[in-house]
Amino acid sequence: MRKLFSFLAVSADGYHADDGRGLGWQTFGQEFADYSVEQLDEVDTLVLGRTTYEELSAYWTSDLGPQFDPRIATRMNSLGKLVVSRTLDSVWWGDSPARTATVEALAEFKRTPGKDAAILGSSTLTAALLRAGLVDEVRLMINPIILGGGLRAFEAAGTVPLHLVRTRPFTAGNVLLYYRPELAPPVDLRKP
Repeated sequence: MRKLFSFLAVSADGYHADDGRGLGWQTFGQEFADYSVEQLDEVDTLVLGRTTYEELSAYWTSDLGPQFDPRIATRMNSLGKLVVSRTLDSVWWGDSPARTATVEALAEFKRTPGKDAAILGSSTLTAALLRAGLVDEVRLMINPIILGGGLRAFEAAGTVPLHLVRTRPFTAGNVLLYYRPELAPPVDLRKP
């Protein structure tokens, strides 16, 4: 059975996105790029929400992605993609079709053979999948900055107890926290 993990970069005060200033507040660098390659090598599928899919697809299939790091671009563009969206009927990643999926289809997908799958960003999707009991690990990259406002990372998740599995400090001041959610009985997402 596949494991589904979520990777999300947050500020020290728990914001995933700021108020329109972009990602300039996130601490990147060579060590983070090397970690990104390691993380992408763990999986054969990316699970994305609509907004993150649109942003990542546009970036990594443009000239910008390979300029940032060709190793990451190659992996991002070659992995399978499952896009969870209520509004998109078909999705493409560059010249390759991706697939749309429902939360129920993701539960089935996890039971298929293959490498693990990763949710990159997609805080709203991660919250929904935590409520459904489908996320096996939460990886939070804490960035050394206080934003003071923006989009809270897991606002829609409700209460989810987490157990710290390990930590990984980065020389740029980031700390990566690996958590295992204490999975509650899944919530039927079709009910209001």
